[in-house]
Amino acid sequence: MRVVIGEDSTLLRKGLARLLADEGHRILASVGSAVEVEHAVAREVPDLVLIDVRMPPTFTTEGIDAALRLKSRHPEAGVVVLSQYVEHRHALELLTGGVGGVGYLLKDRVAHIDSFLADLARVASGGTAFDPEVVRRSFTRGRRDDPLASLTDREREVLEMIAQGSTNAGVADRLSMSVSAVEKHANSIFLELGLGRDTDHSRRVRAVLYYLDNTR
Repeated sequence: MRVVIGEDSTLLRKGLARLLADEGHRILASVGSAVEVEHAVAREVPDLVLIDVRMPPTFTTEGIDAALRLKSRHPEAGVVVLSQYVEHRHALELLTGGVGGVGYLLKDRVAHIDSFLADLARVASGGTAFDPEVVRRSFTRGRRDDPLASLTDREREVLEMIAQGSTNAGVADRLSMSVSAVEKHANSIFLELGLGRDTDHSRRVRAVLYYLDNTR
């Protein structure tokens, strides 16, 4: 396969490139932003695009938005979105889009190399590959009454600490995470709670109010 990789984590990006190259696949580009992915695909349409769900500069929806655009512009290319968590709205767009050659896999799946490679090959040949957890959470979310229920345990921990007044650096220190990881979790929380692209300060205040309103 001819592959383009888009992943902002240098370690994971290089690991994916090495894994696929060792399997005999040709890496056309291995880049760290959604814009670079789209430029690479425009130069030479690959058989498969691997792209992180969230990418610079805001780490909100750049990756998934690019994936949807690429699939629309180049339906012949397989597109696999990789994520640390389930993005319900966009996962549903891929699930119900009525096209083949798409996948949405949680990054934990990469550790299961044989099944991961099989998933990629299936998408590149026009099939689909969706992590079972993506399907389960996407189609059960609407039946939950608790508006915070869609958050992961880690996201709830981050939100709780934000509500306690912790900065991103403070959350990172207390949870033994990197600041960039906290920023990604915070952006995920904002999206899950339906908070738009206001200033970060405004979204933090609104998220805290939302949390306090629903945990009394």
